[in-house]
Amino acid sequence: MTPPPVEVRGLVKRYGELTAVAGVDLTVNAGDVYGYLGPNGAGKTTSLRMMLGLIRPTEGSVRLFGRDPQESVEALQGVAGFVEAPTFYPYMSGLRNLQLLAAYDGGGAAERIDRALGLVELTGRASDRVGGYSHGMRQRLGIAAALLRDPQLLLLDEPATGLDPAGMRDMRLLIHRLAGEGMTVLLSSHLLGEVEELCNRVAIVRSGRIVYEGTIAALARGAGTMYRLASSDDEQARLVCAAQPGIGEVRTDHGKLAFSADEASVGELSRALIEAGVLIHELAPMTVTLEDLFFSLTEGEETAVEAPHDEPAEVAG
Repeated sequence: MTPPPVEVRGLVKRYGELTAVAGVDLTVNAGDVYGYLGPNGAGKTTSLRMMLGLIRPTEGSVRLFGRDPQESVEALQGVAGFVEAPTFYPYMSGLRNLQLLAAYDGGGAAERIDRALGLVELTGRASDRVGGYSHGMRQRLGIAAALLRDPQLLLLDEPATGLDPAGMRDMRLLIHRLAGEGMTVLLSSHLLGEVEELCNRVAIVRSGRIVYEGTIAALARGAGTMYRLASSDDEQARLVCAAQPGIGEVRTDHGKLAFSADEASVGELSRALIEAGVLIHELAPMTVTLEDLFFSLTEGEETAVEAPHDEPAEVAG
């Protein structure tokens, strides 16, 4: 079998007393647009540095297409990306920066410059000094630089951070375009709305540990269905909900009651509310967002969620 683009097992990084990454396991399959999510300080950037061979793990292993980047630079063939913000010579043009990088890389990289500039929509600004580029343009130039290597796997650290809405849209379209050409993309981010639109699979990291890996749909199913209830007597309705079997996590959400339940339990709750003299103004399922799920896993008591093992992989495109 062909090894996956990224396979990480038991990855640990310590700096003295500080444990930045505390045992990460994840697998990125060919064709994935894979989101690596976590709050600031969760260890995302440190993990990416280890995946790219920039720093050595304290424990554990990284395999890129089956090869260890710590053992040989050949393990990075077909792999490109950037950690934190890409850096260029600001007094040179975007084109000249790419020409210098292509000369360093060799292997036909110079022949890919025009196409890379076209993909990131910078052809018309290629002759301008990078010092005059917007933040979004520099991010896109960073991706163009990565594309000079003709990668099969692209690793991006917070590619949309600091972008305005138009820049975020452009970055999203670019990543969709690259995925549509068959490229595997692993990106770290804390912009959950962008990840929800871009990624087919995610890993959520908390305090250096993975608390979930799988599809967003499977995570939502594991969290259960949430319902919103508006009634003639919310205090009485809360008491009924608390006493009703199968009803959990009762709370107030935007002035209405919210709770988790399965469909059968909701039917029994409706009957119980009517018997208690509570009129139902609204009783409907809530749309659970990735943001809701993210905060449920990264705040409060620490738990881990497993995706169903028999779920077929979704391919982004």
